[in-house]
Amino acid sequence: MSNPIELKYHPEHTWINAGADGIYTVGITGHAQEQLGDVVYVQPPAVGSTVKQGEACGVIESVKTAADVHAPASGVVTEINAALEDAPESVNADPYGAWLFRMKLADANELQTLLDAAAYEKTLA
Repeated sequence: MSNPIELKYHPEHTWINAGADGIYTVGITGHAQEQLGDVVYVQPPAVGSTVKQGEACGVIESVKTAADVHAPASGVVTEINAALEDAPESVNADPYGAWLFRMKLADANELQTLLDAAAYEKTLA
């Protein structure tokens, strides 16, 4: 699965994308969902909570394991993808469409520390 070039990637296998309204969307990468296997539960951070870049802020459980979701940037969670509550498997079907949460960044400069698609792919080799 190729990684969309318009996204930025955290080495802990999350992606982030800027929205037109200054709100950023976060999800897990195709590599992460492949490693997890069939996703059965997603616990995103709570709306209104503050997340810190690189720190665990949620959990994804699969039939094989459970894994922490790491925040690709610091900020405040503004929305969660409620559809994942009833259909967590949509992360497997479309990891770049089945986003986990949206956030307002505390410091947009943190985005400069993230990887582009090519650099992220090199970390997987």
